[in-house]
Amino acid sequence: MRGILCCLAALVLSSGALAGPWARDPGGFFATLSVERDRAGNSHASVYGEYGLSARNTLGFDLGHGSAGESSLMLWWQRALSGKGPNRRAVSLGLGAIRRDGRYHAMGQFGTAWGRGFDSIPLLRRIPGGGWLVVESRSKLAIVRQEYPEEPDVIYEDPTYLMPQTTHKLDLTLGWHARDKLMLVNQFRFEQRDDTGLSGKLAVSAVRDLAGPAKLELGVIAPLAGEGELALRLGSWLEF
Repeated sequence: MRGILCCLAALVLSSGALAGPWARDPGGFFATLSVERDRAGNSHASVYGEYGLSARNTLGFDLGHGSAGESSLMLWWQRALSGKGPNRRAVSLGLGAIRRDGRYHAMGQFGTAWGRGFDSIPLLRRIPGGGWLVVESRSKLAIVRQEYPEEPDVIYEDPTYLMPQTTHKLDLTLGWHARDKLMLVNQFRFEQRDDTGLSGKLAVSAVRDLAGPAKLELGVIAPLAGEGELALRLGSWLEF
């Protein structure tokens, strides 16, 4: 299975993330509702949204809930950096909170993004349909308060969908407009957590246009290194 997924990603060497370094059009809105579930029974549901505040500023939110009982909310602001040429860059800041075991903990996030379209990459500009390439990094810090130190720490069987105190992520996203109503979006995800160490995953998704502004996403997430199980992803996209 991992070999098949790697081959699929190689066929689609083209990419992009949702916002990436490109600011959403002023007044424009984008949202996704998605669910991931792995073969061990762990699951995570999330609602993600972006709103174009101005030509260079995008506001967003990410609301999630996992089967381990943890919920999180992150509100973020992204600023597209000025610059000439095909390269697009952006920085972002976020603040949010985690609810775990009935307690709330604050968290913050800092991110950077870089991207280019296929039309500016000599080896890829001839691929029909076009595509994009994005590299994103994010660092999160959760301030977890231990209100009752005499109680033993809760041990979770699988921490995949739990927020550690510190985490650093690097995502390489490759996307291709394979047909008029079909996109293939592929992502290599690397994550360094303070509780489980370094891990790597490959996420491959097909996004199909439905009626109006709606799209349907179906994908597979395969672990390449570190902890994790093979997972399925189902989502819906809306863009106005």
